[in-house]
Amino acid sequence: MQAVILAAGEGKRVRPLTRSRPKAMIPVANHPIIEYVIEALVKNGIRDIVVVVGYRKEQVTRFLNQLEVPIDVVVQDKQLGTAHALKCAESKIHEDFLVLPGDNYIDPQSIGRIKDVPNAMLVKEHPHPSNFGVVFLKDGLVSHIIEKPEHSQSLMVSTGVYSLKRDFFHQIQGNDITDTISSMIAQGARIRAIPADDWQDAIFPWDLLKMNQRLLENISPDHEGNTSRQTIIQGNVRIGKGTIIGPNTVIKGPVVIGNDCTIGPNCCILPNTSIGSRVMIDPLTCIGNVLLMDDTTIGSHSHITDAVIGERCILADHTTFNPGSGILEIEKSPIKSEFGGVLGDTVESGPFTIFKHCLIGNNTRLEGRGGVISRIIPDDSLVI
Repeated sequence: MQAVILAAGEGKRVRPLTRSRPKAMIPVANHPIIEYVIEALVKNGIRDIVVVVGYRKEQVTRFLNQLEVPIDVVVQDKQLGTAHALKCAESKIHEDFLVLPGDNYIDPQSIGRIKDVPNAMLVKEHPHPSNFGVVFLKDGLVSHIIEKPEHSQSLMVSTGVYSLKRDFFHQIQGNDITDTISSMIAQGARIRAIPADDWQDAIFPWDLLKMNQRLLENISPDHEGNTSRQTIIQGNVRIGKGTIIGPNTVIKGPVVIGNDCTIGPNCCILPNTSIGSRVMIDPLTCIGNVLLMDDTTIGSHSHITDAVIGERCILADHTTFNPGSGILEIEKSPIKSEFGGVLGDTVESGPFTIFKHCLIGNNTRLEGRGGVISRIIPDDSLVI
């Protein structure tokens, strides 16, 4: 069996994190999301894999070329929809195949459930179905699909994972796969609904925290770095090569720490935290439930929770992230949310800065001492 992974889109609702990377390349638990999709396929014996790239295609292609599994790459020049992206891979497909989004986590067990069932889709209940294609079922079959309804009468949604026959390409109508599936159902086709065991999607940037928490459950402990005798490590903790953990630092798993980091002394790393490579966390700092990307520095005496922090950020001493709730306007729609903060790449902030329920754009500089940041700040801003 073959598989097509769709990884051409940007993921606009996950900005500012997708300005410099496609959503499929966002690191969660220190691995790009698309890597988990490929692993799920390989664990099911599926190694004939085609990936459709588009937005910032060089990044995705460079990563795929580093994998042990050979990946066929095709390009979608204009991101016109999922069916259009799939059509770009038509010449590479010669048999029944799976279609998977490259920016969602799917577990190997769910792939095993659907891979041998032709004309099927993976479905899963979701507490916020209006962000997805809502699926209505009858006797285990899909009766109809409503794409992102304002008010939904069903919690069952499509995961974007399909098992299809080769002749699906001849039935494609419109630019989205759900349009073609709906047309097939209207013409009498039987599309079987297969319940997924585990599936994670990050519609908005703060949703990455939930995905990060879920994927950290799977890590196995491994301590390749240098830890002080006074370091206390509890639970599943993975520490990369060249990382130095100072004395009296406490780490409570699940936690993953990348290569060549410097942490402590006297720091506290709480559960559900992933720390990228070459990160510096100065003494007397506490972080927890945080997704922290490569090459970022956090000053001393800081307290950071419920945050997603991009690459190359420099946060001065006494930085605080406080969880807060409220309404944010994303893609011109009001969205209710609760989190501490999401920072894009290359954000700098002064000492005693407090972040609360905020989105900070890339290349933003927050000068001065103190102040509470609780709003959306666009890319390339200077806040005095």
